[in-house]
Amino acid sequence: MNVVLARIGKPHGLRGEVTVQLHTDDPEVRFAVGTVVATEADPGSGVPKALTIAGTRVHRGIWLLTFEEIPDRTGAESLRGTRLVLPEAAPTPEEEAFYEEDLVGLEVRDTSGERVGTVSGLEIGPAQDRLVVTLTDGVTAYVPFVRRIVPTVAEDHVVVDPPPGLFDLYREGSE
Repeated sequence: MNVVLARIGKPHGLRGEVTVQLHTDDPEVRFAVGTVVATEADPGSGVPKALTIAGTRVHRGIWLLTFEEIPDRTGAESLRGTRLVLPEAAPTPEEEAFYEEDLVGLEVRDTSGERVGTVSGLEIGPAQDRLVVTLTDGVTAYVPFVRRIVPTVAEDHVVVDPPPGLFDLYREGSE
């Protein structure tokens, strides 16, 4: 099964640019100019099996991509609904792979080094994985397992930098 990085939306302009709905936390790396990205589309759609990123930009908060193989709006329209994917067997060089058995039992610390809990599991998701964390007060919380929120995985601990209020959401639900 492939990991979906983005889903192509509608064309933008006349030169083959398309909007994309992101499913990755690192679009700058995943969609760097020159990167070849695999596609998943309906059989018989005529969509190439792979597209080469020709350009990226953000317009009013929406990511826009152009591809070397798609020169105009007509070609861009044919891509609508296509998924840009990363084959599961092909991690990028900067990615590290962690297995649940490697993570369970690790101490969870915040960025100041304070202990906030223990990793009690790993949930594999279609877009991103989540660390299952048993907080020091016994509440179970789920932390998106992305580098921005879990910047460090060491032999004996992980560091989390959760958005404000993330753990409070789980505490409120348990009262």
